[in-house]
Amino acid sequence: MFTGIIEEIGVVQSIRQSANGKLISIHARTVIEGTKIGDSIAIDGACQTVTQIGKDYFTVFASDITLGITTLGSFKPGTKVNLERAMQPQGRLGGHLVQGHVDATGKIVSLHRLPEGVEISLTVPENISKFIVPKGSIAIDGISLTVVDKKDTIELYCIPETIANTTLDNKKVGDLVNVEVDIIAKYVYYMVQKIQGGNSSLEKKLKEEGFW
Repeated sequence: MFTGIIEEIGVVQSIRQSANGKLISIHARTVIEGTKIGDSIAIDGACQTVTQIGKDYFTVFASDITLGITTLGSFKPGTKVNLERAMQPQGRLGGHLVQGHVDATGKIVSLHRLPEGVEISLTVPENISKFIVPKGSIAIDGISLTVVDKKDTIELYCIPETIANTTLDNKKVGDLVNVEVDIIAKYVYYMVQKIQGGNSSLEKKLKEEGFW
């Protein structure tokens, strides 16, 4: 489990084919501290298991499945990535509960840089759009963000602090990003569908309140 608060920007060092996937080595320092083989690190929001640790790098094995449904499949040496170690029970939950299980990739369709931040418009697949609501939480490349509005696109606003400490400053229109919707929204949706058969006054009320 993660919080969506990025600890460090790492840089992909090397990528090697290995069985049904790839071994990805990433230059990093902060996230290596206290980390051991077998621990989890979120790379651009995708939870991966550490298979090797060096003085200034760590390696993970990304399966073909992961490479196919996330942006990890497009990584190449020099790619900058957001990194976060799994949260500790005694730590602060500064963002929201992020599993590191990417639901889909989204596409940046507009990006406006302002003196006080960046406005981003994003399109996402229809099958996950129903879990996204205004003022709700979403993880973009592992970054915990608040949804400003939801129309045909998902509207996001990133403050200077977020821009300075993540890879968002390098993004441009047309780029794909990893998207993980709020797990609580998914639980609520499926519970209502199962218990009420998807046609209930409770579902109607939730829709009226903008929960999907």
